[in-house]
Amino acid sequence: MTLLTLSASLHGLKPSCDENTVCHPTGPQTGIFYMGLYLIALGTGGIKPCVSSFGADQFDDSDEAEKESKSSFFNWFYFSINIGALVASIVLVWIQTNVGWGWGFGIPSVAMAVAVVSFFSGTRMYRNRRPGGSPLARLCQVIVASLRKFRLQVREDNSSLLYETVEEESIVKGSRKLDHTNQVGNTALILNGTVLPASLFDKAAVDTQSDHIKESVDAWKLCTVTQVEELKSIVRLLPIWATGIIFTTVYSQMGTLFVLQVNTMDLHMTSSFEIPSASLSLFDTINVIFWVPVYDPVIVPFTKRLTSHKNGSTQLQPMVIGLVISIFAMLAAGNLELVRLQMVRKTNFNEVKRIPVSVLWQVPQYFVIGCAEVFTFIGQLEFFYEQAPDAMRSLCSALSLLTVALGNYLSTLLVNVVTDVSTRHGKPGWIPDNLNYGHLHFFFWLLAVLSVVNLGFFLLVARWYTYKKAVGPSTHITP
Repeated sequence: MTLLTLSASLHGLKPSCDENTVCHPTGPQTGIFYMGLYLIALGTGGIKPCVSSFGADQFDDSDEAEKESKSSFFNWFYFSINIGALVASIVLVWIQTNVGWGWGFGIPSVAMAVAVVSFFSGTRMYRNRRPGGSPLARLCQVIVASLRKFRLQVREDNSSLLYETVEEESIVKGSRKLDHTNQVGNTALILNGTVLPASLFDKAAVDTQSDHIKESVDAWKLCTVTQVEELKSIVRLLPIWATGIIFTTVYSQMGTLFVLQVNTMDLHMTSSFEIPSASLSLFDTINVIFWVPVYDPVIVPFTKRLTSHKNGSTQLQPMVIGLVISIFAMLAAGNLELVRLQMVRKTNFNEVKRIPVSVLWQVPQYFVIGCAEVFTFIGQLEFFYEQAPDAMRSLCSALSLLTVALGNYLSTLLVNVVTDVSTRHGKPGWIPDNLNYGHLHFFFWLLAVLSVVNLGFFLLVARWYTYKKAVGPSTHITP
């Protein structure tokens, strides 16, 4: 943020602009600017997956009161993010537009400095999990060990042949032991006439005589049940994780095609005030800020009475609700575009990019996406934290956030494919420069269809999903 502030403020780093406000940056000026952007991406990648996991780690799972509070933490964590987004949409957009980019970058730079000081000021109070080593290395060990024992034959269950430490504590520091499961394949192992059911990965934990030639156990040849179950947990999460990509593709339309759509409409909120098109997303943010405080005191008690579930719902059910609502968001956007085009045809506004349709008609689709966002993203945060192995929670949080990047890439890919296909034979296509000649509603409806397919896949995967079963007490320590 400091580099961006300097690139927009200092004379030597700020590009010169002509009377038409067209700027001509030099090579070093462009390099400094992009370095700032890439450092922000790197810093965000370090903050986002770790801060939610670290915050949830402050609650002790062995204490029922703290465990219940942890569920609320994810709601309020997401609430605080959207408070920041609200300030950015209203205050920073206005400052960047009317005051300058130097102040627009400088204010969040100061805010980040305050955040760093605030974070370190609580160091003495934090609960920290013990570092468990590289999770990627442990996953690779299971894969390599299972491939080395690939020729072991398979039949029915005898889990006593699977290797696990006799101590109460897991061999993976900072993690509880995990129970053996038969999910992820239905193979079985025959060893010295004894039969046991297992997946391919279970072979990594089959204790053979050759594994004890040396005094110490080689983790690349023999892994514990907990290590194997870590890998299984990740594999089980992947189908659920994949459904988040389509949802993020829908969600990303707020910053892309929704903005193009609103640029064809009347931006006047009153006779004297015109809202910037980039600020329309604040309606989504306001909706999120409204629903998060309502979720715990209203929605959770209601669902508890309705389902008799101690938490009101399973960890997957809120995500289902969010996926359903996202379908209606795309239908609403498509229908608005269809109505707008009908007005264009009736009033011969084809050559005019902005027609007299109030921007307020676009607000409902922002509100609907906001509802979907609350259920899906908060549900994802809690689900990936709870179902991740203890020593892999930041990794799984990062995995869930990866859907944001992939969803945006998929959105770009879909736009490119649709543009290439729909512009054949000289046609203007679905998304031309002048949307009055296009069919943007077709694209929104395409996303609605993809969301329906995505929902069906999610329901199929969720039906067969097995929740993680940890053994032993929580592994928190306080410095």
